[in-house]
Amino acid sequence: MTERITREIAAKGVRLIGRVIREEPRLFAVSFGGACLVVVLSISGAFVVGAVVERVIVPMVDRGETELALLAGGAAALLGLSALRVVGIFGRRLGSIYLQLELHARYRKKLVRRFLRLPPSWHRRHPTGKLLSHAGSDLEAMWSPGGTLAYAIATVLLLLGTLTALYTIDWAVALVGTILFPSLCTLFAVFTRIVAPKYKRSQSMRANVSSLAHESFDGALTVKSLGREDHQTQRFTDEVRRLREVNVSIGRTRGWHDPLVDTLPSFGTLTVLVIGALRLDQGAIDLGQLTTAAFLFALLDAPLRAIGWLLTAVPRAVAGWERVDAVLSATGDMTYGEQSTHDIGPAELRFDNVGYAYGTRASVLHDITFEVPKGRIVALVGPTGSGKSTLAALAARLIDPDSGRVLLNGYDARDLSAASLAATVSVVAQSSFVFDDTVRANVTLDRPGIDDDAIREALADAQADAFVDALPEGLETRLGERGVTVSGGQRQRLTLARALVGRPGLLVLDDATSAVDPVVEAAIVTGLRTRKQRPTMLVVATRRQTIALADEVVYLEEGRIVATGRHDRLLATVPQYAALLAAYDVKTGVPA
Repeated sequence: MTERITREIAAKGVRLIGRVIREEPRLFAVSFGGACLVVVLSISGAFVVGAVVERVIVPMVDRGETELALLAGGAAALLGLSALRVVGIFGRRLGSIYLQLELHARYRKKLVRRFLRLPPSWHRRHPTGKLLSHAGSDLEAMWSPGGTLAYAIATVLLLLGTLTALYTIDWAVALVGTILFPSLCTLFAVFTRIVAPKYKRSQSMRANVSSLAHESFDGALTVKSLGREDHQTQRFTDEVRRLREVNVSIGRTRGWHDPLVDTLPSFGTLTVLVIGALRLDQGAIDLGQLTTAAFLFALLDAPLRAIGWLLTAVPRAVAGWERVDAVLSATGDMTYGEQSTHDIGPAELRFDNVGYAYGTRASVLHDITFEVPKGRIVALVGPTGSGKSTLAALAARLIDPDSGRVLLNGYDARDLSAASLAATVSVVAQSSFVFDDTVRANVTLDRPGIDDDAIREALADAQADAFVDALPEGLETRLGERGVTVSGGQRQRLTLARALVGRPGLLVLDDATSAVDPVVEAAIVTGLRTRKQRPTMLVVATRRQTIALADEVVYLEEGRIVATGRHDRLLATVPQYAALLAAYDVKTGVPA
């Protein structure tokens, strides 16, 4: 089982390395070219050092006199090689750094773009903390081999070149490299086999820690209000402890692996000196050749580390890639057509025998058929779980029906282009989201063609102009993370203004004023009714005053339409409707 997993990781690692090269061939070429230059100069330098020892140092020692010209020539040759090596090292490092940064940036954009294109049903199954982990540690792990890839490949060439060079010097000295290099490869393979499953578990646990941390931050007020700080802290502590144990286990493995990788080249150099001394005594080689051989082995220390770094990074990179690829290859995209509604002004909405189920669960909507004529207000009313919010999501095409059609101005919503749909429909949810930005930026979201007059009009329609004017810097006031500097009702009014400023033909309000005072809510709905260019409105409502302002009410129970009509008629003819509104009145403290 372990061997199979190791083979799979090795195969995936090779494919991932190939992807690095294909994604950035030019930057890889720069890095690899620099690394190859270093390899060539390293091997050449060993022979130059040997020649300087044999032809300059030894003769001067034998004669007992110093020849400055020869020394200067030898020093110039070595300094020239060193200068060229600096150029090679600079090219290698610059190329690898740019390669990694470019891949990080590109795939972060791909990942975020993919997040935003996946439907709400997918997001409900994937916690935000894990998505943040994908965009952070998983992506960094995924492209970590890029930092040492060119160096490691060049090191393989260095090993082959070194071995070839040793055989040109002496077979006995070369035998050391013939034994040493396969031993290093075996060591790397054993290390990868042991550590690969651990890195996979580590990446998964990092995501769990990120998810739990995000959940703790978001739910901090709930935790504190219930006095459960110790409980939540313990949950986080347990998860961190498990991550720590896996990482410590990886550290133990590296604890014996890294010293061995560091020691073997030094051991090889020592062995070469011993064997070389014997061969020198036998007259098989001269001092210059022995110096060259020893210098070649001494050069292997840093390059062999590069192979170790690469093999250490590959298992973690594969784990990161699998997690990122699961998002990039996730299905469920919403495809758009090319149709446009063409109309400017109120839109017509129709549900035609619509059915919907969440995943494999039982259907939550059954054969829903009703119409919202242009410029009219229809309220969706029903007990919890009756399907009101699902209908609102279908109207805004956040989800698509399993059966039937949702029609906008006579077009199936699935046939509309993304731009046409966005221009026609705006949805305001109960959980209003405000960005850590200014009021102006939150209302416009950088949409073109929205001037201050349009912003002011939208704020007035949302009954938000008064409190915005009272803010320290008006439209330029920053609202803080999730709009912490304003109240829940004010956040809802800002998100309503955000929807209105685009002048949609259809406005979908999913209990979007639940945190607003009933008087203000009634003023908002009344203002929208009397607006010169009022949109068609589908409203999920729970307050009697709001429901009473609707042109028609659709009453739902268990995903089916029980009754439709004016509010007063349903009160008189549908007992369960009257009972539900009475319960709403008790809940909100409004006298019936």
